[in-house]
Amino acid sequence: MDMIKVQNYHEMSMKAAQIVIDSLKNKQINVLGFATGGTPEGFYKYFVQNLKQEQLSLKDLHTVNLDEYIGLSENNPNSYHHYMEKHLFQFLNLKKDQTHLPNGNAENITGECKRYEQLIQDLGGINLQLLGVGSNGHIGFNEPGSSFHGRTQVVDLAPSTIEANARYFTDEKDVPNKAITMGIQTIMESKSILLLASGAEKAEAIYQLMHGAVNDKFPVTILQKHPSLIIIADQEARSLL
Repeated sequence: MDMIKVQNYHEMSMKAAQIVIDSLKNKQINVLGFATGGTPEGFYKYFVQNLKQEQLSLKDLHTVNLDEYIGLSENNPNSYHHYMEKHLFQFLNLKKDQTHLPNGNAENITGECKRYEQLIQDLGGINLQLLGVGSNGHIGFNEPGSSFHGRTQVVDLAPSTIEANARYFTDEKDVPNKAITMGIQTIMESKSILLLASGAEKAEAIYQLMHGAVNDKFPVTILQKHPSLIIIADQEARSLL
């Protein structure tokens, strides 16, 4: 477990983008795992800029996303399909069959979870997974109490997660209370993990990751056991260390 200490969100985003770009240049990635939410928005901005400068070919790359809300269509402005199109995919020369997210609007949600899990396995697993962390320690949408052995599954979102995501919706009652998410076991099988943390609200989660016991009350603590974890945390996120 390595930590890269940065001063602020801007520096965190730039550093993360450079790490992923360098891995692509070194031919270390053919399956790249992406995250959504506020934390990685800066990463996507610099990632796109750097890709254009480097003129890297992505013809053999596949992307997989951690999660998607249940009940939102791909075109819904609050879906993660739309988020990825807005922040990344529209700028890249990727074919539709190179980008993969769970279908939160599938008729058979249980079947969709199994399909998505099998897709990841068929691709050969994830080379590098980008992660954020919730203020309650969740990774993906694996809330406190989630099994460390979980695979892609339906989860109930914690009230704190719904509250945190309400800023993207007109009203908090519009926030879906369920999602499909990669399970913790699926995430842990990624060959490398890059965890981004910015802001004082993430300080407790980073403290638990660095100094706490592995405990499902703070799912992020399981990352202590990952053989190739890089954390990029800004000054505020490190304030309790």
